[in-house]
Amino acid sequence: MTVTTPVTETVASRRYLRVAGGLVIPILIVVVWQGVSTNGLISVSVLPSPWMVWQAAVDLAQRGLYGHYVAISTQRVLVGFAVGAAIGLALGAVVGLSTFADILLAPTFAGVRAVPSLAWVPLLILWFGIGEQSKIILIAIGAFFPVYTIVGAALRHVDTHLLEAGRAFGLRGMRLFTTVQLPAVVPSTISALRLALAQSWLFLVAAELIASSMGLGFLLLDSGQNGRIDRIFLAIISLALLGKLTDSLLGLFEKWAIARWA
Repeated sequence: MTVTTPVTETVASRRYLRVAGGLVIPILIVVVWQGVSTNGLISVSVLPSPWMVWQAAVDLAQRGLYGHYVAISTQRVLVGFAVGAAIGLALGAVVGLSTFADILLAPTFAGVRAVPSLAWVPLLILWFGIGEQSKIILIAIGAFFPVYTIVGAALRHVDTHLLEAGRAFGLRGMRLFTTVQLPAVVPSTISALRLALAQSWLFLVAAELIASSMGLGFLLLDSGQNGRIDRIFLAIISLALLGKLTDSLLGLFEKWAIARWA
């Protein structure tokens, strides 16, 4: 027999309120959108109705394209995010733990970080061609900088009292890092990863400019060229939903990581 405590009831009620509260604005947007588009206030050639967008999704799904586009784009984002975040964690740890590395690397990376995503496209095409490699690299670039910047800054600003206490107990090197410094920066690191994942979805559209023939970025661009505004809305909504879904999964990891390390 399961006993429900006041604490579990409070947690459950808070989750329900967060979910319900988070749905209020999207539902209002859809209701207003439906009313505006169907009452003739705005032409459907400018603002298609939610039903038209749904029909566009059904049409692409029946032709086997929608699911394929979603899968391709998700795969590109996850692979690029994994590569960029891993490199960002490694270099962020290096510059955060070493003053010399920070002096050496920080100015160069600060300059490279200011380069717009589309500026990388012609260079990546020349270096790596128009295949998957160039797309993954561009997404990895987008994921790299948030992780590198935030992790490096977090490690540089770990409370010195914590470090002194760790050293007083004989902790040095890797033991000091895993016991004191890593738990101290776990919340910042997870925030960096969530930002990097969002950035990966942003860079996806630029990545799929690279002679792509599939993916949500391709659907967005192709629909714009063909005047299919219903598909444009479908692509935008799909990107938003996938971004939220992947962020929520990373949020679950954040709760586990903080409970484990922090």
